[in-house]
This record gives sequence, C-alpha cells and structure tokens, in this order.
Amino acid sequence: MSRFTTPFGYESTAAEVISGVDLSGRRAVVTGGASGIGVETVRALAGAGAEVTLAVRNTAAGERVAAEIIESTGNNHVFVAPIELADPASVGAFVDSWTGPLHILVNNAGVMAEPLNRTPQGWEHQFATNHLGHFGLSLGLHDALVAAGDARVVSVSSSAHLQSDVHLDDLHFEHRTYEPWAAYGQSKTANILFAVEAAKRWAADGIVTNALMPGGIRTALQRHVPEEMQAGWAQYRWKTVEQGAATSVLLAASPLIQGVTGRYFEDNQEALPNVAGERDGVAPYALDPESATRLWDVSEKLLTQV
Repeated sequence: MSRFTTPFGYESTAAEVISGVDLSGRRAVVTGGASGIGVETVRALAGAGAEVTLAVRNTAAGERVAAEIIESTGNNHVFVAPIELADPASVGAFVDSWTGPLHILVNNAGVMAEPLNRTPQGWEHQFATNHLGHFGLSLGLHDALVAAGDARVVSVSSSAHLQSDVHLDDLHFEHRTYEPWAAYGQSKTANILFAVEAAKRWAADGIVTNALMPGGIRTALQRHVPEEMQAGWAQYRWKTVEQGAATSVLLAASPLIQGVTGRYFEDNQEALPNVAGERDGVAPYALDPESATRLWDVSEKLLTQV
C-alpha cells in the first residue's frame, strides 16, 4: 500500500483544505466543538454548508461558539448537544437523541496529561474520555453513518501516541504506576487503533475512518501540563488553531480522501513510520491489526458491562 499524499502541508489552514468543497445537505458531529481546534473544525464544515452539531460538555460555551459561527458563516444549521464522553449514560443519551443520517463524525474532544482520575466504573479517565467515549459514540451512531452511504469518521490522535502502546493487560493503571503522559499516550494510540479496526469492519458499509495528529497548538488542552514543562516548549514550532484543524477537516470533507481509510495523517499527509528518537511519524504498534482487533473486543466488553 503506497503512502497517500496531498497538495497541502504543515502551514495549510482548514479553510484552504476545504476551499471549493460544497457540503450542502451533509450532516456532521464534532465532539469538543466549543474550544481549540474543534471550533475551527466546526467553522470550516459549516462554512462549506454542512449542518453541524457541537457535541460538548459545556453547552453554554457551545451556544456561544455556535452563535459566533452562525454569524461568521451565515449558516443557521449549527446546533449544540450535551455529551460527557467519560459517562456511558451521557454518550447513550446523545446517540438516542440522534435521528437521520450522519455523514461526518469528528471525534475531536480530549483531555491531556491529567492527574490520576477514575470514572465510577474504575476506568482511567483519559482512556475513558479519549477512547472509550468516542468508541461508544461511534458504535452508537453506526446505523446513522451507514444511512449516509459514504460517511467519514475522523479520530483525532496525537504524536503523544509515541509515548505508549496500549497495555491491554492493564488499561486502567491498576497494577502499574500511573504516569499522566503514559496514560495520555496510551489513549492516543487507542484512537489510531480504532481507526484501523473500524476501517476493516465498516468498509462494506461505505464508512471510511482515519486518524490524525493535528500538530502542536496552544489551547486549553494543556491546562494540566505544569508551567515549567510548558516553558520548555518555547522553541517548539506551534501551529495556529486554523492550521491545527486542517488535517481534521481534510479527512472529514476533502474529495481527495475519497476511499482512503485506516490510515494515520499529520500535516495533511499520511504519516511516515516513526524514526526512533523523533517526534513525528507513526509507531508500528499503532497500526498493528491484531492489536486493533483485540482493543476493539476489549472496549466492547467494557461498555457492555456498564
């Protein structure tokens, strides 16, 4: 399978990658659409004519963002719905409220490098939010995605996946020492493995699923990162939020991606294999088909036990 490339790159913005695309009549859901790159993802999709629902924890913030995007794009079909990804009941309520087809699902929301926190089920909170919540949402919306005929699911991962494989024997740090970055990295690897397995399982349904690294963007996602660590990032090459949303929007809406599935992108290109010691590329374990299948089965089991 040859590497997939596009004319876009590191500095491309969401508006640039979606220029000329008409999404009229198409419906999208963006989790975490009220902050960071989620806002610009919503703006780009709405600007191209899509009906977009912001699936957010803070609906007041969501309503403010939706109102601003309606004003800036002239698209009145921008809506807000509540979801708490770490709570299976909340995810289920969102799914139950959805009617009709869904053409685009952008699993964008996340938490990063937070102190140890567990859900009432005992799940480690980053894994529960970043992976299990989106996994349950995607499965719950599967019929709506099928009804679209040519749906796309976008899984927002991170280069932090290079910090950890998925530890299927101890997903929730019950037997190993908790480390915030290891937990975040594990959840981001899970985001990629989800795309790998969904691409295989849902190919006959016309659903394409890809994962991506948006790039380094200064957003509220870093709120749990100590200031002294952030100070050490001063020389890092940061993207704007418009640039950070570009790869998500490319995978969600660009005709260039038609039929491309089960891959991991960064800077609007399919990523190359990671070189040891480097901060880009994709780890081989994140694309491992056997691991992807096992994670899917374990995730289903965890959710059915709730």
